[in-house]
Amino acid sequence: MRDKYPTKTVRLIGEVQRKHIEAIIANAPIDSAHPLEFVLREEVKQRKLDQNALYWAGPLKDISDQAYVEGRTYSPEVWAEHFKELYLVEDDDPELVLLVKDPLAYNKWTIGPSGKRILTGSTTQLSIRGFALYLQQVELHGESLGVMFHTRKSE
Repeated sequence: MRDKYPTKTVRLIGEVQRKHIEAIIANAPIDSAHPLEFVLREEVKQRKLDQNALYWAGPLKDISDQAYVEGRTYSPEVWAEHFKELYLVEDDDPELVLLVKDPLAYNKWTIGPSGKRILTGSTTQLSIRGFALYLQQVELHGESLGVMFHTRKSE
């Protein structure tokens, strides 16, 4: 039994990296019980962690503090779920490959055991571009409820 193989990511930008990848493959363990999987794809631009932090500290907090719907306010967590239902990219969106990190693995919805549709998509699956579009939709929604965003620079 071998030790767990560490995940390795190499950006192929030149011959040095090509040689490195060749060495990794040549020295990788062959294990029919626990085979390794090699994935070769275009580099995916990851969503920045500060985008997520700003989302929770900015628009979600402002909406939670200021927006009244039928006479009441809601927590940032409730608003986050609501916005995912409304604004996460749909599985059949023609620009899916630009808006999510891995279009083959992305599903906004799943059908549960009862046959009911369940939201399984996450903002963490969005690309930088996808999250920027999502955030724009959230802010427009907040504006429609009279929210004044504190994180925006005054014009």
